[in-house]
Amino acid sequence: MPEQQRQRPFISIVAPFYNESEALGRFFEVMGPVLAGVECRGYEIVCVNDGSRDDSLAKLIAVSNMDTHVRVVDLSRNFGKEAALTAGIDAARGDVVIPIDSDLQDPPGLIEVMLEEWAKGADVVLAKRADRSSDGYLKRRTAELFYRVHNHLSDIDIPENVGDYRLMDRTVVDALKQLPERRRFMKGLFAWVGFNTVTVEYVREARVAGQSKFSGWKLWNFAIEGITSFSTAPLRVTTYVGLVISLAAFAFALYIILRTLIHGVDWPGYSSLIVVILFMGGVQLISIGLVGEYVGRIYMESKQRPIYIVRRVYERKQDA
Repeated sequence: MPEQQRQRPFISIVAPFYNESEALGRFFEVMGPVLAGVECRGYEIVCVNDGSRDDSLAKLIAVSNMDTHVRVVDLSRNFGKEAALTAGIDAARGDVVIPIDSDLQDPPGLIEVMLEEWAKGADVVLAKRADRSSDGYLKRRTAELFYRVHNHLSDIDIPENVGDYRLMDRTVVDALKQLPERRRFMKGLFAWVGFNTVTVEYVREARVAGQSKFSGWKLWNFAIEGITSFSTAPLRVTTYVGLVISLAAFAFALYIILRTLIHGVDWPGYSSLIVVILFMGGVQLISIGLVGEYVGRIYMESKQRPIYIVRRVYERKQDA
């Protein structure tokens, strides 16, 4: 990219919206002045309506009718945040693309710092949460556990306490758009493409309005998705567990034979037999479940359905 363009990029902000009517107004109140104050050739805010059931779409359309910088990508239904984020990145036209949550927990004021790092030559600028006190204790601990387990099992390390909020050069975005998988774990995909990366830190704020759309169950499934997307280690673990149990059973069988030869017929052992049967049944079901998780991913990928479907794009054209 030419040096002049590296200093004055066209910026694309990508923000998924799902039932964010309460926070929507505040988002544009904060984002507009921030972008107007940075040195750039221009900017756009790509808002992806991910099948909202409230009046988020109507409000987004109203904003796009008044502001030529705002484009609204309306998906045909709720496809989930990962698909909505993909849709926004695909639609972005900027030299740099910055995904951000609409709840403003990630401060837009950090964009200027990101651009400074990008101007120095960074292809990716990660925004790392230096303080997550705005999140609950359980959420913080489970997040730490997820990063530890994922990075131990996977060949690709996901930076800890780094969400979707980041700056990506156009070369990085073009690389992401080449990845064909349908079941997408964006944090892993961001890390997989690599490129020259630097990190800036910030303090995570509380939501300006509304409530998080991720329940504990959704976060659990999200973690499973992340681990199985970038590692086959769970399958190997079940193999090792099966081997250990088989060796233990063989050793126990030898013990029973020797005990019988020395002391005669042993007591019936009904309770211990039931425990062993239930334990083995549980291990087998867990193993089948892990295999099923991977087979399910193959099944979904083999269908080759689109990641998302765009119903309509709303934007106001520049005045002639």
